[in-house]
Amino acid sequence: MPHIRATVTGPDLPADVSRRLAEGLTGLAVTALGKSAERTIVHLDPVPADRYHVAGKPLAEGARDAHLEVSITAGTNSAAEKAAFITGAAAFLADLLGPLARGGVALHELHPESYGYQGVTQFEHYRGN
Repeated sequence: MPHIRATVTGPDLPADVSRRLAEGLTGLAVTALGKSAERTIVHLDPVPADRYHVAGKPLAEGARDAHLEVSITAGTNSAAEKAAFITGAAAFLADLLGPLARGGVALHELHPESYGYQGVTQFEHYRGN
């Protein structure tokens, strides 16, 4: 059940770019991490460039950057799968958004007893399968 939060700079994200981000990141979670598309959440968080700083300075007008924070269940992916996601995400974001100031991806592995949704922990979800 990955939850992907994508912080993207720019004045706004056009609907087609938002849709492509959500679809592409979901697809990458499926192909690189082996996750279920139905259980993948993508949260898009656009921010103005002047409220996003790199090296202590706001991004220049028109510059783009993106940062992904991805919550996954600890122990469900290998190092190679996580590396494939990070590499694939960087390439996907650059292809879709153009050159990025920094571009980052953070995978947060959460213990299955401390992570879940709809009142069911991941521990119980996996135990029930």
